[in-house]
Amino acid sequence: MSDTPFTSATEFRSLLQDLPQPDQTALDGAAERNGQLTKPPGALGRLEDLAIWYAGWRGDARPALTAPQVVVFAGNHGVCAQGVSAFPAEVTVQMVANFKAGGAAINQLAHAFGARMDVHALDLDTPTADFTAGPAMSEAELVEALTVGWDAVDPSADLLVTGEMGIGNTTAAAAITLALFGGAAEDWVGRGTGVDDAGLANKARVLAAAMEANPSAKGDGLEALRCVGGREVAAMAGAMARARVLRIPVILDGFICTAAAAALDNVASGALDHAVAGHVSAEAAHGALLDKLGKSPLLSLGMRLGEGSGAALAIGVLKGALACHSGMSTFAEAGVSDG
Repeated sequence: MSDTPFTSATEFRSLLQDLPQPDQTALDGAAERNGQLTKPPGALGRLEDLAIWYAGWRGDARPALTAPQVVVFAGNHGVCAQGVSAFPAEVTVQMVANFKAGGAAINQLAHAFGARMDVHALDLDTPTADFTAGPAMSEAELVEALTVGWDAVDPSADLLVTGEMGIGNTTAAAAITLALFGGAAEDWVGRGTGVDDAGLANKARVLAAAMEANPSAKGDGLEALRCVGGREVAAMAGAMARARVLRIPVILDGFICTAAAAALDNVASGALDHAVAGHVSAEAAHGALLDKLGKSPLLSLGMRLGEGSGAALAIGVLKGALACHSGMSTFAEAGVSDG
């Protein structure tokens, strides 16, 4: 039984208007500590900013990262009927089994960085509707997916990574970004699982049809999730929102995860202040979307797998930042002259 504080899209929208902020005392304390560590000012570059950011959200000027959680959501998409993917929808079910058996890349990365990993499959036998002909989901279906995401977050976690699996979901992500930021369909489509040039042109055609069939999606984050998103994309948004309410920092993954995040940012400016971009993927539009959100990626490794893999790898960067911040000696403790 869910104890979510919303039962409608309107209530979820309202919840996003009153989100917790970082702890200013912890921010100030972390900044002060950073200025006293045995290193020249700014010598650890962005690691210093990361540690202070994390400290603010956790309410601890000298925090440790000990309980990261990776959650992978899976959903199927009716728009696959338009030939937008190089793989059949059955692969979603097969990959969920692989996640649960521990055989996917994300399993290895979660294990490598000490993260708990959970998998949630959302109605894989019932794909969303083909959004070239109308909305992908009803409001009830959207709320159900947001709720799955909300309930998936472990309140005892001290970091959240959301990942996804869903054949066709790069097309859904491109449709969300087109709805929210405009431009041409060609600006936002990418090769996803590896479609060729003709496939890329087909994706652009599908996006144009999606905008025509779903005018309410334009400029509205929740309507974009409902009309041209997917269950797993909405679930990621629900999980990120829950993390914010719990003051759990978030590392964003690739294009699809960032599209889900963009929907939240559209509804409430600042809704992503608790999130950093783990990486910039090889999916063509991801870098442009991060720029729109003002998020600078921690890593750039040419990855485009999804699953939360790039964000999970970035857990190591954040752990390194916190190890230095919280573990280093101050000049006074080390007996080193600070000039």
